[in-house]
Amino acid sequence: MTRSVVISGVGPVSGLGLGMDPTWEGVCAGRSAVGRIQAFDPSGFDCQLGVEVEPYKIGQYVPKSHRKATKVMARDIELAVIAADFAARDAGLKTKGTDPDAGKNGDFKPTYDQARVGCHIGAGLIAADLTELTGALIEARKDDGGFDIHKWGNEGMQHLTPLWLLKYLPNMLACHVTIIHDTQGPSNTITCGEASAILSIGESLRVIQRGKADLCFCGGAETKMNPMVYYRQQLTGRLTTTSNDDPAGAVRPFDQSAAGMVAGDGGGIVTLEAAETYEARGGENAYAQVVGFGASQSVNREAKNSEPDPQGLAVVSSVTAALREAGIGADQIDLVVGFGCGVPSWDRAEAAGYKVVFGDRLAEVPVVSLRSLVGNCGAGGGGLDVAVAAKALREQKVPAVANRDTPIDGLGPSAPAKDAELRYALVFNMGFGGQSTAMILKAMDR
Repeated sequence: MTRSVVISGVGPVSGLGLGMDPTWEGVCAGRSAVGRIQAFDPSGFDCQLGVEVEPYKIGQYVPKSHRKATKVMARDIELAVIAADFAARDAGLKTKGTDPDAGKNGDFKPTYDQARVGCHIGAGLIAADLTELTGALIEARKDDGGFDIHKWGNEGMQHLTPLWLLKYLPNMLACHVTIIHDTQGPSNTITCGEASAILSIGESLRVIQRGKADLCFCGGAETKMNPMVYYRQQLTGRLTTTSNDDPAGAVRPFDQSAAGMVAGDGGGIVTLEAAETYEARGGENAYAQVVGFGASQSVNREAKNSEPDPQGLAVVSSVTAALREAGIGADQIDLVVGFGCGVPSWDRAEAAGYKVVFGDRLAEVPVVSLRSLVGNCGAGGGGLDVAVAAKALREQKVPAVANRDTPIDGLGPSAPAKDAELRYALVFNMGFGGQSTAMILKAMDR
């Protein structure tokens, strides 16, 4: 597996905006998108904050031939489709999704043979729309108001559309992206919580390195702005409950005053391409080269895995594996875009792993966490992180470090965005199930 792989296009979506321009402006300004939830009434929740993607019309991001299919798109699917559209256009790709004339004549020629294009997208547990589901449940009530499984089968389900389930299958994110852009190569869906997006990008990396594809759409998307999803987050005890009146300062990654996370909605899709085919098609301005990937799993048996391994062993394993593949040492990393969710035990475990990897140099390495700005986007967060890290390498600029006035474990404090000489960036994410993922990006020679 010796093929070089580059990131040719990025498609971040979050509360900071759609596409890289507003995203980059926001992360460099350190602007928080955290606010009181608007998607539903949050007054019954201890945490009433979230991060929501701005209103959009999904029809603007799909070809006319696919617009009927938007009726069976849950919000998670829509976010992935939007992100993929931005990534494809940013990469200058000609696909059936980006070319409005693709279906009008028989001489359409996409940038790549469809059989050489893959798609790997991380997804979360998609929750049903409550309004839609409630309408059906009402028809399944007993006389005393209880639920009747027989009435649900005979009457309640008749109030759901025949294709209702297709809105909520995790693999439908990749499914719609592959149909829209007519990708016919290897495709997969990974559902490992917050680790999903980078695991998916790693899968695309391996597929291209093996020569099974030349281009892959990859990353992840998820929304937690649904009452059922949000309730599950509250039950974990990880949401901050002390900052409803201070949204901008609510999430404090790697800070001694951190009190929990805020759930968000968004993610990011990037296009990976084999460097040889990218150059052959005339590509000249790739964001970065992907040179290392590592993944590992840890188990905290004493806490029944509800808390991370406090020593950060999985962090060390995944980062070390990525460094080994990249053929570099930790002293060559110039930027870390980390997980940093704002939950004290998880931040401390991540920082403990960094301390082992970087030693005393840790305080000198910028460790950026986007969770203070966009919240925890679940399966989509890693895709957003990779997109921002790639942009940082292209621009030779470190994004702002926000909400870290009293840093923990030797990390550096809050800092404004700054120009810097950046050669290698480490992107790290961890899932609440114990998964750890690390990816090394290298700046392109200009």
